[in-house]
Amino acid sequence: MLKGIPAILSPDLVKTLMEMGHGDEIVLADGNFPSASHAKRLIRCDGHGIAELLTAILALFPLDTYVDYPAACMAVVAGDPVEPVIWGEYEDIIHQQCQQTFPLAYIERFDFYERAKNAYAIVATSEQALYGNIILKKGVI
Repeated sequence: MLKGIPAILSPDLVKTLMEMGHGDEIVLADGNFPSASHAKRLIRCDGHGIAELLTAILALFPLDTYVDYPAACMAVVAGDPVEPVIWGEYEDIIHQQCQQTFPLAYIERFDFYERAKNAYAIVATSEQALYGNIILKKGVI
């Protein structure tokens, strides 16, 4: 145990966050996301939701302030009646943890998959909210 490190963050996840450089991206993937088949580096966080992980990660992880959208979600597929409530929760967490507001980008499903394949790592969670996936771009301290 270390002081100041949220207990939800595993040693592998903390190591990955530390290894990442400015502009690297990490995907927090919901339980439906094809994490294992898309990841260069896969980190399992089974049993946890994305909101609680996002809160803990952003306590340590600076978002990139040099881009328009340092956080991006998977857009709802055309014709799908789902209205992802979790996106508002993510915006609130980002605002609270970063002390500023960052607009979320919304990326078409297959473009999101391609971007995830290029991410530094994918964190597989048990998040059940549909369209709960989010990509974070690392900034500088």
